Amino acid sequence: MTAQNSATLPTAIAVKNPVRRGTALALLGVVAFSLTFPATAWGLESFGPWSLVALRSVLAAAIAGAFLLARRVPLPAREHWAGLAVVAAGVVVGFPMLTTLALTTSTTSHAAVVVGLLPLTTAALSALRTGARPSRAFWAAALTGAAVVIAFTLAQSGGALSTGDAYLFGALLVCAAGYTEGGRLARMLPGWQVIGWALVLCLPLSLAGSAAGLAYEPVHLNGHGLAGLVWAAAGSTFLGLYVWYRGMAEIGAPRASQLQLAQPLLTLVWSVALLGEHLSPAAPAAACAVLVCIAVTQRVK
Repeated sequence: MTAQNSATLPTAIAVKNPVRRGTALALLGVVAFSLTFPATAWGLESFGPWSLVALRSVLAAAIAGAFLLARRVPLPAREHWAGLAVVAAGVVVGFPMLTTLALTTSTTSHAAVVVGLLPLTTAALSALRTGARPSRAFWAAALTGAAVVIAFTLAQSGGALSTGDAYLFGALLVCAAGYTEGGRLARMLPGWQVIGWALVLCLPLSLAGSAAGLAYEPVHLNGHGLAGLVWAAAGSTFLGLYVWYRGMAEIGAPRASQLQLAQPLLTLVWSVALLGEHLSPAAPAAACAVLVCIAVTQRVK
């Protein structure tokens, strides 16, 4: 295949069916995100929460910086920096820090289903930020999916909320803001550049946080800890957000956010397979209900 053909083929595919392509990219991002909590739980075996989040950001920024340098990408325009700061605060710093702190007291399965409310939070903030007005059918399906997630959460926790829920609810808000602003920027910049520049923007803070965290938190290196750190940095923070923002730019933040209804259930599967947590018999029924809600939100406007 010639260089010209290889360059034009992805564009042709995107033009031919942008909705299908955007949905596939967003789904790939959801799969990457679904491994974040198990990877974080592994990382906490070796590092303290502050060290883990800071090192994760440093490694992800190194990957992003290498890509930006290799492609000789110019600095973003001045009007994009405020939006990039929101992305950095939400998805590079806020969400990882708050969820990592939550996982010091909560199980990954509990955290996963609480964060399952993220799609509805993202859709609501996106509507406020962009002026989008999804249909009543869209909102009905989204609210139903959120209700399923809440019911599943309460069933898994025996009707009680964990002490880490305050962190998780805060994480919902900051991450939804970062997703919404990142989706807007991804219409003007390639998705990988959005997350790449956000990571680079946080690099000074991440380096300082790494030095402080490693100085005050004990480190006990093992295979799980290193694997968790590497995946959280390369898989969740860079690759996952890269494909997620590209998909969101093509199908819109409200629709893309509803695909994340499947994320907590995927995380439950990984929690069983990788962490040995017990999966409730109610999970298959909840999975079917959530998938129905996702299908509805993808078909209505």
